[in-house]
Amino acid sequence: MRDHPLFLNAGNAGPFTLDGTRTYLVGRDTVAIIDPGPDVEDHVRALACAVAAAADVKIVLTHGHPDHAGAVRALAERTGASVYGPDGIGDVTQVIRDGDRIETDQGSLVAVHTPGHTREHLCLLWVERSALFAGDHLLGQGDTTWVAEYPGCVADYLSSLERLRTLDLDVVYPAHGPPLQDPTAAIDRFDHHRRARIRQVEEALARHPTADARRLLEVVYGDSLPRGMESPALQSLGALLEYVRDLRPS
Repeated sequence: MRDHPLFLNAGNAGPFTLDGTRTYLVGRDTVAIIDPGPDVEDHVRALACAVAAAADVKIVLTHGHPDHAGAVRALAERTGASVYGPDGIGDVTQVIRDGDRIETDQGSLVAVHTPGHTREHLCLLWVERSALFAGDHLLGQGDTTWVAEYPGCVADYLSSLERLRTLDLDVVYPAHGPPLQDPTAAIDRFDHHRRARIRQVEEALARHPTADARRLLEVVYGDSLPRGMESPALQSLGALLEYVRDLRPS
């Protein structure tokens, strides 16, 4: 049976966060806290208690969204931890880039730049366990994650999925949802979903060449769109339209 890392759930369940943000702890005396989650007092207090006996504490961010990084300042103040993360995120004191290592007494975490969900997004490869902390690049349930934040995000996301295929992985730990015990199948599933959406947009544009995202909403999603998800779906379609019209390789 696999020895999974300790995690604490922030309790912020929702449509995008599934069961909530899972904050992982790697190490005991020299410990990394991966994605401390939203600024929720109970969660911050529980994390501080969990690492109270550690001699060296590092906070490590995969990206800057509030459900991952909101608790950084409060937790750093309580623990005295340095904050490691991608360039451009507030409160980061140690910028990490692709290939950089963070050491714990349970092994090394290697930064893997995986843009798509956000431009700066990093996954963290736990070398000794052949495990990946995936942030929001992959979720523990379903077949899709949010990819609509910046121009070029769809192309970046597909390239990042291909990069993950080059890693020797036994398990993936998403920030939302349970572990992915078959990394290859998970990568295939998320890749298939994104490419299926691309094909839907291409087919819709063949019938409606001048259509914008709102016109395509009904064509692509039909009546399958959950209540309250129209705005995110429109943004996602906008990113897909950009990819199909401007960025898709010929």
